[in-house]
Amino acid sequence: MAEWTFAQTQPSDELAQLHFYSINKREGDRTIEFRITVREYATPNHLNMRFFAEADKHTNQKTAPYTPCGWGQTLLQALADCVKAIHRFPYEGE
Repeated sequence: MAEWTFAQTQPSDELAQLHFYSINKREGDRTIEFRITVREYATPNHLNMRFFAEADKHTNQKTAPYTPCGWGQTLLQALADCVKAIHRFPYEGE
């Protein structure tokens, strides 16, 4: 367990360390950069998941906007689920 986790005095505070990533999605002749923030929580949530990844852009904007995200017990699992979610729907923004 990392030292920073001991700074949390109450689980309801949801103290988290942030990890940042970037991925480029190619659609036709353009490249869209998605920035992904992974939150590593000091204590797991009620589903025993400690990592939550979320992209900074929506996909599928014209039909039903969707924010790509992923949960996991490891950073890799949450990040990989978020990357899969980015590719699930087209990017329909400007």
